[in-house]
Order: sequence, then structure tokens, then C-alpha cells
Amino acid sequence: MKAAVITFPGSNCDRDLAVAFERAGFDVTRVWHKDRELPTFVDVVGIPGGFSFGDYLRCGAIAAQSPIAAAVRNHAKRGGYVLGICNGFQVLTETGLLPGALMRNAGLKFVCRTLSLRVATTDSAFTSGYGRGQEIRVPIAHHDGNYTIDAAGLAVLRGEDRIAFTYCENPNGAMADIAGVLSANRRILGMMPHPERAVEAAQGGTDGAAMFRSLMGGMTLA
Repeated sequence: MKAAVITFPGSNCDRDLAVAFERAGFDVTRVWHKDRELPTFVDVVGIPGGFSFGDYLRCGAIAAQSPIAAAVRNHAKRGGYVLGICNGFQVLTETGLLPGALMRNAGLKFVCRTLSLRVATTDSAFTSGYGRGQEIRVPIAHHDGNYTIDAAGLAVLRGEDRIAFTYCENPNGAMADIAGVLSANRRILGMMPHPERAVEAAQGGTDGAAMFRSLMGGMTLA
């Protein structure tokens, strides 16, 4: 399986994400935001955390207009897999590939710590390696992680079982404690916590590794 990890000016988790994919067995290619095409036959695109373009305008808004963004949208439309983490989640909402928006944390402060998440669904290639309701420990590091969506959109997410993860203790005011959501076809995941920072013991925990392993074994070609 092949993964592509995109780097924007201000990305700071791109290497971490590439290593997490590699540890799970993916062949990884690094992609610069000014590239207009993804590598041929790529299976999953990773959009990493960080502060793309300094978080000017809105977090992820400028990155969503980068040349590579059109290729990511086309990849998704073809049924390709996309994983957006932290700033990557913000980019995915700005491109319209995921619903909702990431707003300023309710406490108006940057939060950076390891916390507990609850696996809300196992019905995706990203989460099938966990148990439904399982609690995992994953780091967070964000200033704009307050997931917001209107009542109708929240009802759709709940009705279609598209909430991937929830916070056990909400650190940012996110609606319904949402930490990650899936697209309608379940092939796009956006999440604020950083599973790529929890794939080996030296990082303080390995609960994120199951996501990359399950993705490696659970993807089906469009």
C-alpha cells in the first residue's frame, strides 16, 4: 500500500506522520504543497498537523487553496482514503471534504497534553483495529480544536455512525465531545488528536499504532 504525506509551509508533524505510516508497512512519498499531482497509485493521503501558512485567515484556509488541494479532492472523489490530523482536520473542513468547522478552543488557550479518547465506531478502515467504546490515550496540541456543526449536521453524523472518536474529558468545548469524524463513504477521517505521536513506547504510548495497522489491512480499492 502507498501513502502520500503532504507538507505545507508551517507543517511540523509531517515527518511523524510519514514514520507512523512506514512503521505500519506503507510505502511513503512526501509531497510538497505546490505539487499539482499526487504520486500514481497512491492509496491514502495524509495531511499532517502544524500551522500551515501560520494559521492566517482561518486555520487550514490557505492550505485548502494550495495547488495540491485539488489533487486531494480528486483523490477523495475517486474513493481514495484521506487522513487529516489536527491542522489536517482543519484543512479537510476548509476543502469541504468533511462537514463542520474547527473553532477557537473554548478556554481561548493552546492545549497540549495526552488525554483519553473513546472509540465511537469501529466501522471504518481507520478504527477497525480498536473495540467500540475502547478508551485510548493520545496526545493533543491545538488552539482551534473546538469542533462545531449545526444541529442537522450533528444528527446526520450520529445517525450514520460517523463520529469516530470522542473526548472522555472535553479539552476544547467541542460539540458532543467530538474528537474525530468520518466522511459519508467512511474513507476520510479528520481528527484533532495525534495518533502518529503514539506509535512507539519512546513517545510515551502506542495506542495510535492500531490505527495505522488497521488502515494498512482494512483499505479496499475503489
